[in-house]
Amino acid sequence: MIYQVKHLPAGLHFLATPIGNARDITLRALDILASADVLAAEDTRTLRKLMEIHGVPLNGRHIYAYHDHNGAQARPRLIALMQEGKSVAYASEAGTPLVADPGFVLCREALAQGIPVTSAPGPSAMIAALTISGLPSDRFLFAGFPPSSRGARLKFFTSFAPVQATLGFYESPKRIHKTLGELCETLGGNRPAALCRELTKRFEEVRKGSLAELEESLRDSPVKGEIVLLVGRAEHEEISEADLEADLRRALETMSVKDAAAEVAEKHGLKKRDAYQMALAITDQNSPQ
Repeated sequence: MIYQVKHLPAGLHFLATPIGNARDITLRALDILASADVLAAEDTRTLRKLMEIHGVPLNGRHIYAYHDHNGAQARPRLIALMQEGKSVAYASEAGTPLVADPGFVLCREALAQGIPVTSAPGPSAMIAALTISGLPSDRFLFAGFPPSSRGARLKFFTSFAPVQATLGFYESPKRIHKTLGELCETLGGNRPAALCRELTKRFEEVRKGSLAELEESLRDSPVKGEIVLLVGRAEHEEISEADLEADLRRALETMSVKDAAAEVAEKHGLKKRDAYQMALAITDQNSPQ
């Protein structure tokens, strides 16, 4: 027995579950599963199997299903149990609750009712993929699942074109080739990318290359399994000194020197100090002699 049955305070306790390898669960998550008065899960079968693997008994407790399709019906019951002083543990099907997961509304409702909410952190497919992708991790944006219709998808992808961060998408193997083609169309095929699939599982694979290279590699070699697609940030375009000065002058019309320099430096990938010195020079030129 590697878990401990403890008194768990009344409230909502989120816990992360493995994204593939069952041994990735944390000891704290096992303690919560063993101690909670009430169990809730996005997929009750997955949680039941996980508890069996780790020897955590149900002890007569019922596992409530809580997912996208029954949230409106299941939520009032769970909230009522917490208001009665029960501790409720909620587990996503895989990974961290609220990351592409229906637990958000349950969390919001619990907080609105003054119910304590805690989280036992753990596995996340997005973070696992980012860790092994080789792409910049100092700034990233999780974009979730793209829309299903082509028009909505193109608009969705285009909105991320100027974002100076590594982008993360979840996608199905049936649509990944189409997604790569649409990303080439909207973001440009030269963007660096990493296709990470079956993370922590036996057939884990990471394919790296440009968006165009990954799209080409999948034409005759389809993939299976759960996929995280990471796309590198846009490269800054070279800007002439005249254009840079023009941008600074426009920014200075409504901003302080410091703020104008910071915005223009961010936009063009410059050092803030250099932009600040240029902004100061422009200000001095415009000052009455």
